[in-house]
Amino acid sequence: MVNVKKYDFKGQEQGEVFIDTAIEKPANIQMIKDYIVAIRHNLRQWSANTKGRSEVNHTGKKPHRQKGTGNARQGCLAAPQYKGGGRVFAPKPKFDQFVRINKKEKRSVIRQILLEKIEKGDLVFVQEDLPEQPKTKVVADFLKAVNSDGKRVLFLGAMPTTVEGEMVASPAEHYSVFTKSLRNIPNSYFQLLINASGYDLLAPSRIVVFDTAVNELKQIFQS
Repeated sequence: MVNVKKYDFKGQEQGEVFIDTAIEKPANIQMIKDYIVAIRHNLRQWSANTKGRSEVNHTGKKPHRQKGTGNARQGCLAAPQYKGGGRVFAPKPKFDQFVRINKKEKRSVIRQILLEKIEKGDLVFVQEDLPEQPKTKVVADFLKAVNSDGKRVLFLGAMPTTVEGEMVASPAEHYSVFTKSLRNIPNSYFQLLINASGYDLLAPSRIVVFDTAVNELKQIFQS
């Protein structure tokens, strides 16, 4: 059981949130590394495409006659040694480079990363008291109050509540005012907690979770 501090957007403490962080089988360093490498590997497009000597649009004329010039014999201006010629061992598109990530390992790594953030004090909660209009100064003052000014900060929100099985508003609409407030603050990002990957959680120096996402965070440690 760990106590995590909770603030409002004025930077004033509003109590603590109790999180049960007991993990039966924590992820080791190698598992975390393999998971992050796989994510970065899968983000690559693998669409690099250059032309070889048989693909370049070039004349088939010989650069010079075969004998009598004193130069080495050359057969084609599309050869790699000439300007505009084809490339040797040129990269080609690859579409079968996806690395599969085990679901159990993924959940274990995410739990371990969140646990380390909590233990280091790099994760805090904030009351979801969203302004009615975009206010960059409100968020900037909050970051200064929690010693996160100038750092890479990730805000995590909860999926909007539903009424009788129907969503009141889409996440984009629900958090539109807040995301607009972040646009002029460097290295500040917003994402739904359920969509955050281990790389998203590992990259920022500070994580700020809306108090409406407390249950979602607890479910991550219980899964």
